[in-house]
Amino acid sequence: MTDANNPLQFELKSGSVTLRGEQAGDGEAVVLLHGLTATRRYVVMGSRYLPSHGRRTVAYDARGHGESDPAGEHDAYEYSDLVADLGSLLEELGLERAMLAGASMGAHTALAYALAHPERVSGLGLITPAFDGHVREEGLGEWDALADGLERGGVEGFVEAWTPPADERWRETATIVVRQRLARHRHPKAVADALRVVPRSKPFDSLDQLEELDVPALVVGSRDESDPGHPFAVAEEYARRLPRARLLVEEPGKSPLAWQGAQLSRAIDEFLTVS
Repeated sequence: MTDANNPLQFELKSGSVTLRGEQAGDGEAVVLLHGLTATRRYVVMGSRYLPSHGRRTVAYDARGHGESDPAGEHDAYEYSDLVADLGSLLEELGLERAMLAGASMGAHTALAYALAHPERVSGLGLITPAFDGHVREEGLGEWDALADGLERGGVEGFVEAWTPPADERWRETATIVVRQRLARHRHPKAVADALRVVPRSKPFDSLDQLEELDVPALVVGSRDESDPGHPFAVAEEYARRLPRARLLVEEPGKSPLAWQGAQLSRAIDEFLTVS
C-alpha cells in the first residue's frame, strides 16, 4: 500500500459506471463517502491523518461526481444506486469489513448499506446527516433551481441559484468553497441530474430502523445556523436511536468540526481505537 502522502489511484466498475478514487495506508479500512455536489477530497478535507496513523483509507467520487463516470440514465442516482456502488467498491477492493464515514449524502449511503449488510461494517461515522425519515415536496424546488443553474450556467449558474450563509462572517469563504468544489467535476450535467434525484430518494424507510442496528457509530453534528440543511436536531436523533452511538459536536461558537479535516480525522481514529 502507498504511504499517506502518495495515495494510490484506482478505478473500478459498478455495473456500467466507472468509479474513481484513491487509497493510502495499511490497517483497518476506513471508506470515506462525500456529500451531494462534493468530491472525495471533501470528507476529511484532504487530511492525511488517518493513513499516517495506521488506517487504510479509501476515498472515491460518487457516480456523476468528481472524476467518476455519469450514470447511464438521468434518474440512476437513487440511494439504491449509491449503495450498490459502495458494495461494488468493497468487493473489488477486497474489503470484508470497513468503517464507513460519510458526510450528508455519504452518511445516508453508509447507513443504508449498514442496514442491509451490518456484518460488513465495523463502524459508522455519520457526519452532519440530514435525512429525517421524510422527503418534503416544499424543499425540492431549491434543489431543482440549483440543478437548472448548474446545467445552464455551470459553476456561476449554480452560485447564482445558491443561497449563501446569512452570517456575513462566513459568506465570502463559503462562496469560494462552493466555486472550488463545483469546479472539480468532470461532468457537471451529471451532478445536475444527481441534484434532482438524490433529494427525492429515501436511503431507508424510517428512523425506527436505526434502533435495530448493532454497529458502533460516531455521529458528528453541527451547530452551524448558516447550514439549515443539516440540522443539529437530526444528528441528535440519530445518536439517540442508534444503540451504540456517540454524538460529537463542536463547542458553541466554534467552527463546525465537519469543516476541520484533521480534527475530524483524529476523532474517527480515536473512535476506532476504543470501539
